[in-house]
Amino acid sequence: MDSTIFETPQLTHFAALPYPGRGHINALMNFCKLLSLKNPDIQISFIISDEWLTFLAADPKPQNLYFVTFPNVIPSELGRAKDFPGFFRSVNTVMEPPIQTLLTHLHPLPSIIVADSFLTWAVRLGNRLNISVASFWPMSATVLSIYYHFDLLTENGHFPADLSERGEEIVDYIPGVSETRLAYLPTFFSGDGHEVIDLTLEAARSIDKAQFLISTSVYELEPFVIDILKLKFPFPVYTVGPCTPYFDAPNGCTDDYLRWLDSQAEGSVLYISQGSFLSVSRAQMDEIVAGVKASGVRFLWVARGDDVQLKGVGRETGMVVRWCNQLRVLCHSAVGGFWTHCGWNSTLEGVFAGVPMLTWPIFCDQVPNSKKIVEDWKVGVRLKAVGVGDLVTGEEIAEFVKRFMNSERVEGRKMRNRVMELREIFRRAVAKGGSSYSNIDEFLNHITAITA
Repeated sequence: MDSTIFETPQLTHFAALPYPGRGHINALMNFCKLLSLKNPDIQISFIISDEWLTFLAADPKPQNLYFVTFPNVIPSELGRAKDFPGFFRSVNTVMEPPIQTLLTHLHPLPSIIVADSFLTWAVRLGNRLNISVASFWPMSATVLSIYYHFDLLTENGHFPADLSERGEEIVDYIPGVSETRLAYLPTFFSGDGHEVIDLTLEAARSIDKAQFLISTSVYELEPFVIDILKLKFPFPVYTVGPCTPYFDAPNGCTDDYLRWLDSQAEGSVLYISQGSFLSVSRAQMDEIVAGVKASGVRFLWVARGDDVQLKGVGRETGMVVRWCNQLRVLCHSAVGGFWTHCGWNSTLEGVFAGVPMLTWPIFCDQVPNSKKIVEDWKVGVRLKAVGVGDLVTGEEIAEFVKRFMNSERVEGRKMRNRVMELREIFRRAVAKGGSSYSNIDEFLNHITAITA
């Protein structure tokens, strides 16, 4: 355990409790770093499993942020995708006791717990320990409203539903959420995986008993639904996004992939990343690789170790890496498009960088995020829709990629102009006096005033 004993009784002590998944941990870690930059005198205990410490120990962190660990009582992160319902169940049944023990042994007790909303027990644990809890929502505010108002879907006969027959039906009654097709709701609403649905809905409804809600969205992106949530909850709601490392100063990094980007023409490279969790089938991956290669578009591809189809790619065609600094890549002038699975963090990074997105959602909130990108914000296109059947062919993909990366097309110019407009909204939100900047200040001032 890398922990510390705090000596000052008036010290403001944040306990950060993430859901143990890469996207969740990254978002909460970035929020904690922002808090630290605002006030280096606070102390932050970032609570993770022993396994996650091995993943994060080498990452740079502020001096006032400490990793505090609990035993590996949940399944390994390395096998999470193989049994997601089982992993989700384990997180919400066996993590609470060791976390309670850990919290009660921190000195002094935390002033507040900032807990991922998907830890369904965290709010009641904080209330039991008489510690205020800020529920940290790591997805869009739109998805929160969908989950929170799930009963409306049942009342209107939209759950359960066979999407193959009813996917085009319109849902226009979720508070604050723009009109959407049933097929563009989170994938849980297809009627499968009831245990996951139950835990997800419990996560959204547990927010009722929190003392704060922290949203990783940017107010200007979702003003209507955020205003609805502010009316719904009897406590402060703070939008603090994007919770991505936009605040990190360039460190003179000379990684090979950045040098390769430096040698490419402006806007010529397609950056491809399909996330760190679920993936497409092997057959579909074969078609994707064949299609991207056949398109003639240069690419930087973040691929997993088992993506054998990408072995042997020459630098005249593209570059394949196991990891990269995604936001720095997206902000590089050579990158003209982002093939994304539409995870919320990646979605926000794409907008922050001002890069049009080619969306291929796979799971959960990625589907409504794709709808936002394509239909609401008009800063991207959805590739998977081109397929007639379940498998999108390499030929279809090649033609689609060529059109997407052609900046001379009228549609392409409009999309690029629009994403640059959104980028400026983001930059203003995180600048001094902006919505996210001010909300972080207000939240931090509220907590430090309590402990003063």
